[in-house]
Amino acid sequence: MSAPTSPADLFRHSLRLLLDKDVPGWVALWAEDGLMEFPFAPEGWPARLEGRAAVAAYMRDYPDHIDLHDFPAVRIHRTTDPETIVVEMRGVGRLVATDTPFDMTYIAVVTVRDGRITSYRDYWNPLAVLEPGADFLTGSTR
Repeated sequence: MSAPTSPADLFRHSLRLLLDKDVPGWVALWAEDGLMEFPFAPEGWPARLEGRAAVAAYMRDYPDHIDLHDFPAVRIHRTTDPETIVVEMRGVGRLVATDTPFDMTYIAVVTVRDGRITSYRDYWNPLAVLEPGADFLTGSTR
């Protein structure tokens, strides 16, 4: 595949990499100093990841915890900044540790400069991880 040419194309490509469980490929889309933020992160969860290495460490075991099957609803909105998009999406699959369904709705604000993700603010539902058995990034149950 040729390199994505717009923030929307890069984002769609990033989703394909996640579905393919290609975390190193996904992390490679990030700028070295990229910033990932979780404004609604519950206590004990990271609210801010600074740099590609921190994003890589956070995502390293993602496929071992969430088996993503599809992003059935992705809406990408342009903003007045041509490098920034707002994305509404839904990810579905299963939680590996419990073999239970995973269904999460997200809103993300993503900025891309020079073909790399420089900022990703992920507005996911923190209540989902507070449910018993839903600690989906660590694989443990609460």
